[in-house]
Amino acid sequence: MDRADLQREWHALSKPWIDEVRFGRNAVRAGLLDKLMLDLCGDVAGLRVVDCGCGEGRFCRMLAARGAAHVLGLDLCEAMIAAARELQSDNEEYRVADVQELSFLADETVDLAVSYLNQCDLPNIDANNREVFRILRPGGRFIIANLHPMRSASGFWHRDSEGKKLHVILDRYFDEGERHWTMLGVNFTNFHRTLATYLDSFHAAGFRLERLVEPTVTADELERYPELDDELRVPNFIIYALSKP
Repeated sequence: MDRADLQREWHALSKPWIDEVRFGRNAVRAGLLDKLMLDLCGDVAGLRVVDCGCGEGRFCRMLAARGAAHVLGLDLCEAMIAAARELQSDNEEYRVADVQELSFLADETVDLAVSYLNQCDLPNIDANNREVFRILRPGGRFIIANLHPMRSASGFWHRDSEGKKLHVILDRYFDEGERHWTMLGVNFTNFHRTLATYLDSFHAAGFRLERLVEPTVTADELERYPELDDELRVPNFIIYALSKP
């Protein structure tokens, strides 16, 4: 798919996604990923941050509220950026931009970059990794939450005749490329890659892998968000904590 096709899909998804983020439960983020992402970002006070694929700005607002000096949210979806600007604080900025091409940002001017479930939507992760490495200061970090490659390969459960989940289907793992899904009633496209492809891309860009986290849920989180019970059985997501030497 070309960029225009992907943009049309995300424009169609923008309204239901904004509603879900702002008025829904958003269990995956609120109950599973947010705490891990914030912990891995660490103390952001006084930092300059770039959020690759910021959507309607939710995580940018969280980082700004924790004292980041400047948070720049980037997304190709104009409707998402417009929504983000509605709630932005003085230390937030939002821009319609392709995170695979960041020529408008100078070398070594950013302390922290995040990608919160965005790289799985990018046709070219190598370009994003190279650009983020370029704009990060030495010692800067890149925190990436992504679909787990085991789950992005197929993503479906094998069920019995009564619909009970028996096990996850792992198939077409080495067949990298487009995957087509439906989320919030909208058809959209993202991209499956193997774990080795991701790690090789990080290494080629120059990053050092500091931590790799396969999130699961605690008993307290599961009590609040029982719909996350799958997270006890399979790794649906993965988080990479990278640094620039």
